[in-house]
Amino acid sequence: MEDRRHHSRHNAGIQVEVYDLHSGNRLGRVVDLSLDGFMLFSEAPLATDSVWECRLVPAEPVDGITEVRLGADCLWSRPGADGQHAWAGFHIIDLAEDQARALEVVLGLI
Repeated sequence: MEDRRHHSRHNAGIQVEVYDLHSGNRLGRVVDLSLDGFMLFSEAPLATDSVWECRLVPAEPVDGITEVRLGADCLWSRPGADGQHAWAGFHIIDLAEDQARALEVVLGLI
């Protein structure tokens, strides 16, 4: 598979959980993150080509940042080796200017 990333990904050194903005349901935990997207480890598979409005929530506030809100497209989804978890790759498609700055701060600590 061709890697089309414009920004390098960083393995999450801090715990960042992802929640659906509308339902509040937890989608999973960020495994790696960039300004363009993220990989998620979840309890259940997510539909490929689904679009989500998300909250990325660090376990501890980062320089006063408690969450980053963004829109993301699920590009791929695969079952985990144990059959009980799943992996998914997301492309960030909607990110307000203030949220982009917040994401950069979070990335600075990863």
